[in-house]
Formats: sequence, structure tokens, C-alpha cells
Amino acid sequence: MDVVLLSRIQFAVSIGFHYIFPPLTIGLGVVLVWLEAGFLRTRDPIYETAARFWTKVFALNFAIGVATGIVMEFQFGTNWATYSRFVGDVFGSALAAEGIFAFFLESGFLAVLVFGWDRVGPKMHFFATLMVSLGSIFSSVWIVVANSWQQTPAGHHVVPVLRNGVPLLKDGQPVFRAEIVDFWALVFNPSTVHRLVHVWIGAFLVGAFFVMSIAAWYLLKGRHTEFARRSFDGGLALAAVSALAMFVSGHGQAGAVYRHQPAKLAAFEGHYRTGPADLNLFGVPDDAAQKVRYGVAVPGGLGLLLHGDASTAVVGLDRFRPEDRPPVGISFQSYHAMVGLGTLFVALTLLAAFLRWRGTLYQTRWLLWCFVPAVILPIAGNELGWVAAEVGRQPWIVHPKVTWTADGSDLVVGPAGHVVYDEREGLRTLDAASPNVSAGQVLGSLVGFGLIYLALGAVWVFVLDRKIKHGPDEAHLPATATPDGALEAAGLRAVHEGRMTGGEDRG
Repeated sequence: MDVVLLSRIQFAVSIGFHYIFPPLTIGLGVVLVWLEAGFLRTRDPIYETAARFWTKVFALNFAIGVATGIVMEFQFGTNWATYSRFVGDVFGSALAAEGIFAFFLESGFLAVLVFGWDRVGPKMHFFATLMVSLGSIFSSVWIVVANSWQQTPAGHHVVPVLRNGVPLLKDGQPVFRAEIVDFWALVFNPSTVHRLVHVWIGAFLVGAFFVMSIAAWYLLKGRHTEFARRSFDGGLALAAVSALAMFVSGHGQAGAVYRHQPAKLAAFEGHYRTGPADLNLFGVPDDAAQKVRYGVAVPGGLGLLLHGDASTAVVGLDRFRPEDRPPVGISFQSYHAMVGLGTLFVALTLLAAFLRWRGTLYQTRWLLWCFVPAVILPIAGNELGWVAAEVGRQPWIVHPKVTWTADGSDLVVGPAGHVVYDEREGLRTLDAASPNVSAGQVLGSLVGFGLIYLALGAVWVFVLDRKIKHGPDEAHLPATATPDGALEAAGLRAVHEGRMTGGEDRG
């Protein structure tokens, strides 16, 4: 088998499994900040109850995320050694920044978040929660910066690799590497901001739907109802805002992709020939016939979205040599599946928000049942988004720049009418794999990683199931509305106030 294909599959499996957990921690971190802020503001014990429960779930996801993330860094030095040599200066800086500004911040306060409930005061605990949440968000910043640079490189120049002062040669040709000349231009490369906002919104959706899924299950079972309602309300507010923001962010990102990676957007939309372009809602791309079959499209819709004019020409795949075009089928279907799921998020959250406003949400059992498995949808949407982004930039692992004409209406092309890339400025995926790793070695490690991920996934599901079945700690649940319960509630509130007062004295 092809070693490059196997290496790509191995990395896809690793990052696909890993990426279940970072969005969960980012989204849950925001939820935890909201809950603890609510407790400090209202002194209502239910907020602390909810925060304690979701903290346990957060810690579980954080641990699995760290364990799975380390594997990918090893793969950079094994399967993708040539790639690492080309991007090492850039990637090393971004990963170092992640360690300094994000990981230490996140992990440094994690112990206080998890174990400090009865050891520090509420304000100190809230601060630790805020730092952990910001740490997880900052961590995503540097990972997205590194990946965005590969999509739209900036702030660097390409220099020969030297060995003892002599250029290193491969097949008689010099070997090059990227070297940073402007760190902040690298950080704020043309796609960073759009992609970062999109990643954050996707993470917020995952965290929100995760909370709503578990809360809906409690409500349907009639367990911990007050805790579940407060949790669902917070998750629903975050999901509704994020779902709407996702479309705004997606529109901005599509424009950026078209400007810097027009072949990728043409693949997303199955747009083969330069000219006015329809907006395909679904269909089956046919490379041989150069069209989308069995589809439904909005006439002129793509030109309208990109240029504000349905008649304006949109660059198609015909501007690129066949060997420089992304795989259209995978790019098209993953992109449209992602967009379809985003539409479903909006419909589901707006319906739930409307019923919550009407006061009938928690009596609408069929909708609550929809939310129980619905957490799968944003996870799938995030995964599909990355599939589209990574497959869509092929055959490049570091995408070279494209140049537009002075009026910005078309690409600068060569004599044959095709974009001529500066091969030195980019790096093809075929050239990025290590020449010293065999297909058998990659296949063996792929099987091994697959078994490890299955085991970790089983452990995660098992522990999560136990935590959900146990539910929030009964000692922190508010009492029921009975005469005795009223006295109990007063006692619990006194306990909480005492904890707060004692905690304040401890810092």
C-alpha cells in the first residue's frame, strides 16, 4: 500500500478521535464560568450543584484530550519528517506559544478547579475556572494559527536547508524550509481570524449540546429536575447564539477561502467552469462530465454570496491543472453535510428557545428526546468541517499563494490558462512524508493506535455513563417545596453562606 495514503489515514484517525474532546472542554469551560458567576451573583446553591457536576465531566474530557493530543506530535517526527523540516520553524513557534500562554495557564489552575471546591473561597475558585476556560481557548488559538498558516502562509521566507554550510540536495534539487521573518504576520495570516472564530463557535455548540443532551435525559427521567432545567437553559442560550453566529462566520470564511484558496471553494461547490455560478444545495459531483448530477441549486447563488451579484463570474476548477485540483467528491459532500447540520442546529435551537419563551419546552417530551442524541450532530459537524478544510487544500500540505488580476476579477494564469504555483513556496503532501518509514510500519502503528483509541473511547463512555447515572451530588441539591423542605433549604443556604464566608477568609 501507499505509505503516504496510510500516513494520511493514520493522522486522520488520530486527529479525528482527538478532536472530539478539545471542543467539549472549550464549550464546557464557558458553561462552568457562567454557572459559577451565577452562584456568586445569586448565592443560589443550585448553581454550585451544577458547576460541581459539570466540573467532573470537564476533567474527564480534559484528561482524554491531553492523552490523545500527544500522539499527533510524535507523528510529526515519524511519518511526516520531511513536512516537519519544512514547517519546523513556524510550527515550533506556535506550539511553544501554546505551551507558554495556554497549556500552563490551563493545567496550572486545573487542580484548583477540580479539587479546590472546599479548600478555597468561591471567588478564588471562580478565578481558577475562568483561567482554565481561557487556557483552553488560548490553546485553540495557537493550533489554529499553525494550521491557518499552512492554508494561507505569511510572515516567512523560504531558504535552503544547509548541512555544514552546503545546501542539502534531494534528487539533485535543493531542499527548502520556511523561516519566520515576522511573527505577528504569521499569527494574523489571512485566514487566522475567520477560522478561529469558526472553531470557537463550533466548540461552543458542542459544549452546549452536550449539556442539553444530559439535562434532557434527566428531565425525561424526572431526576434532578431543577438542576437539569438550569443546565438546559444555559446550554440553550449558548447554542442559540452560536448557531446563528455560525452562519455569519461561515459566510465570512467562505469569502476568505475564495480569495486565498479558490480551488478549495470550487471543489466545495462543485464549480467546474469559470463563470456565473449556482449555489448547490446537494448533489453528486461528476468529474468526468464536469458537473454536479442529481442536485438542487439556487441559480446564481454562489456569485450572489461571494460578489453580491449573481451574474459575476466565479473562478472554477478549470483554472487549475488537474494535478493541482482537490478531490471534489469528498470536499463537496463533507462541506454540504456540515452546512446541512448547521441549518439543523439553527432550526432545533430556535424551536426550543421559542417553546422555552412560551413556557412549554419542558412539557414537550418529543423535543427533549430529540436533544438526547443531538450532541452527535455538532461533533459530526466539527469533524466534517475539518475534513472539508484539509481535503480541500490537497494536493498541498502547505498551500502556495495565488495572485489575482489588478481588478480582482480573475486569477493570474500561465500560457495554458492555468494557475502556475511557485512549488518552492508550498509543499505537496506527496513530498511531505518521511522517506525512511515503510508502509508496513505505518500500517502496524495505525492498527495499534486504532486499538488504543477504541480502548480510550470505551473508558470514556464507561466513566461518563457512571457519572451521568450518579448525577449531581445530593448534598448540594436544593430541597423540595415542602414545609420540611423549606427548613432544609434554609439550612442548605446557611451552609453555603458559611462556606462562602469561610472561603473568603481563606482567600
